[in-house]
Amino acid sequence: VLAAVGIARVGAPGFEADDVIGTLTAQEVARPKGERAPVEIVTGDRDLFQLVDDDAPVRVLYTARGIGDLDVVNQARLAEKYDVVDGRAYADMAVLRGDSSDGLPGVAGIGEKTAAALLRRYGTLDAILAAAEAGDKGLTPAQRRRITEGLPYLAVAPAVVRVAPDAPVAQVDDALPATPADPERLVALAQQWGLTSSATRLVDALAAL
Repeated sequence: VLAAVGIARVGAPGFEADDVIGTLTAQEVARPKGERAPVEIVTGDRDLFQLVDDDAPVRVLYTARGIGDLDVVNQARLAEKYDVVDGRAYADMAVLRGDSSDGLPGVAGIGEKTAAALLRRYGTLDAILAAAEAGDKGLTPAQRRRITEGLPYLAVAPAVVRVAPDAPVAQVDDALPATPADPERLVALAQQWGLTSSATRLVDALAAL
């Protein structure tokens, strides 16, 4: 259906969709500031909060409440909801806290609030690990013990949480079409799969751009 409409689709063998989104975002952010377009990521995947960057700008339109009631996630929203300063800090917090949707248990005894507090104090996950190794008094004995016991997990979890900025995504023309690329094929597919109403709304929305 997307091909019949003329909407580009991209992917990369061996990479998840969030890695493709992360790569496309990184490509746009790497452009000179005057040529850079704002990036808005529509997703129900909280992992992509790590891409939020007001300076770029990159924000997430989070669909947890449905497409009609999007939660606009920028750095202010991350601070309000998770008490972290930016997308990178959110990723570090997610590693410490864990995420059942990714099969990540987190560090035992380090919940979301504790993880956010440690990141406010030390700045990054690497700095927290260095503080634990050095016996920094900013960590309680229990926190230091839990982080030390969690080192095997912490050695691998960041690779699961962090999206790839460099997946081998092919260059495509991503301009949205004003009219369907193959109208007859679109009509046939819409009838075949019971998508007539959805296809009509999509075509009308593209024509109104």
